[in-house]
Amino acid sequence: MAVTFDRIGVVVHPRRELGTALATLARWSAEHGAEVVQIGRTGDGQEVAPAAEPSACDLVVALGGDGTTLVALHRAATVGRPVLGVACGSLGALTAVTADRLEAALDRVAAGDWTERVLPALIAEADGERLEALNDVVLVRDGAGQVAVEISVDGEVYVRFAGDGLVAATPLGSSAYTLAAGGPLVLPAAAAFALTPLSPHGGVCPPLVATAGTRVTILFDAGNGGARVEVDGQVIRRQAPAEQLVLELGWRPRAAVLVSLGDQEPLLAALRRRRILIDTPRVLARDDREAAALESRA
Repeated sequence: MAVTFDRIGVVVHPRRELGTALATLARWSAEHGAEVVQIGRTGDGQEVAPAAEPSACDLVVALGGDGTTLVALHRAATVGRPVLGVACGSLGALTAVTADRLEAALDRVAAGDWTERVLPALIAEADGERLEALNDVVLVRDGAGQVAVEISVDGEVYVRFAGDGLVAATPLGSSAYTLAAGGPLVLPAAAAFALTPLSPHGGVCPPLVATAGTRVTILFDAGNGGARVEVDGQVIRRQAPAEQLVLELGWRPRAAVLVSLGDQEPLLAALRRRRILIDTPRVLARDDREAAALESRA
């Protein structure tokens, strides 16, 4: 169903050149009687439009890449506004369209020709504070020495280890820090989250995938050097040396909404295109030999 936009909120990359995309958005908005405003302006990035709150917007457009889109999702999630991620560079996991196709994408959104891509969140509660992560919650050392982590699942101890810390990730976040740390890739449709130890010192403590209804408790000791808690790449809390923190992990199935135009690249194909997933050298060498043999017979 076609909709009319009164106000479009924009979130921009703090440093990337966005002139063409901003001009397209401004022109389209003027032609459709909509005002462009900037939400969540912090003063340390680009100022491209008058400031406004997400609640005043009908749609949020993120101009930049996956990081910018993630920021936009956090700002829009509190008031349930959909986010259109626009790649001003390479197409990523969260962006729906490249900047050169922005006008056509806006036309489709205005015509109601889009679907919701619902993203879950990982909930971490500690000391009465509730944190929501669309990507991951990271508990990591903040100085010399190791931290200590105890993971309990439904009241049973899973593992205790000393090392650099722990990453707890949603399916979306599993292709980021978790994958880089040797953790599992969780497919988008799975209502599950992954717990991946960071550089454990000895022992046997493999990554764990827990379903959405699982009760997971983390006891986190900051060790001799102190530690920090990060949510989606932002430092939320710092712990003094030897300070302990207890986190209860939970699940929110509908935390944020991305605009999907129906032609989104599948996750595995995107990871292979970006060479985050790469076949082993032996398999690639076999492919090269087979290709060379075919060429020699041609």
